[in-house]
Amino acid sequence: MSEAALALAPWIAAQRTSLLAQRGHAWLLQGPSGLGQYALGLELVRAWLCDAPAEQGACGHCGSCHAIDVRTHADLCVLMPEVQMMALGWPLSEKAQADIDDKKRKPSREIRVEAMRDAVEFSQRTSARGKGKAVLVYPAEQMNHVTANALLKTLEEPPGDVRFVLASEAAHQLLPTLRSRCLGHTMVWPAEADSLAWLQAQGLARDAAASFLRAAGGRPEDALALAQSGRSPQAWSALPQAVARGDVTALGDWAPAQVIDALQKLCHDLLAASVGAAPRYFAPADLPKTPPLGALTRWSRALSKAARTADHPFNGGLMLEALVAQARNTLHSRH
Repeated sequence: MSEAALALAPWIAAQRTSLLAQRGHAWLLQGPSGLGQYALGLELVRAWLCDAPAEQGACGHCGSCHAIDVRTHADLCVLMPEVQMMALGWPLSEKAQADIDDKKRKPSREIRVEAMRDAVEFSQRTSARGKGKAVLVYPAEQMNHVTANALLKTLEEPPGDVRFVLASEAAHQLLPTLRSRCLGHTMVWPAEADSLAWLQAQGLARDAAASFLRAAGGRPEDALALAQSGRSPQAWSALPQAVARGDVTALGDWAPAQVIDALQKLCHDLLAASVGAAPRYFAPADLPKTPPLGALTRWSRALSKAARTADHPFNGGLMLEALVAQARNTLHSRH
């Protein structure tokens, strides 16, 4: 999804204006996925580095704004897992790129300590454009303890002209010492009407927007990602009954992490239904008959355990078959 489109989301624009009116050398943007942490973090650094900023943010057409658009700004350091850096068009260091090109290793799924050390060295250099420097870390929970500790001292004693944005979808996983050295901001959860209007502005039909927003638990960016992944609202609605039949083909082209996420959402809704609460991710009519609470609880624990190895399954096909079989057995449990 384009950053320009995300910047138009009214809840992102309102938060940007509010945060720019406050002072501080480090912000921690926190909240669940799909609420725009990365988009808001990028808006903040755009405004900090802009040649002609306004109260509402960066001008969008100066040399600094253009340099950020084309990923060449000398005073901006972006720290992400390499897989996300590459997906979003941010350049890797020469050594990291050479290692990956030469097949010495795969792109990392966490923020490497070498990249953090480069960022610390970057923060100590003189600003190239004279507007200060900025470091954007996202998702901040992808720092391990060694990487986080490399950042900690710089946050404690920051050079005079550098500012930080740590954007996180799991801030509770960060070191308490890191959290305490940042100004905290909890992301605003947009109203359903605003989310639907924004999704329609991105090209989704109203019914599809409503379906994907439900599937994403009310998180608009996650809903847009679902829509852009090629899924259909009809396939999502049919998923619970397909799983109940043990139909592996309903999830056949999904990555293991996506399968587990979908099954966790189904399990959540069935747990809610078992105690008389409304489902969150599926329409009530889409759900199969609610199995016993004990079976659902065991299934929930098993899915949480599977999620820890979802990015590195021993055999993706066998894992999918096992997950669907486990789901079917749970859904056919009897009191």
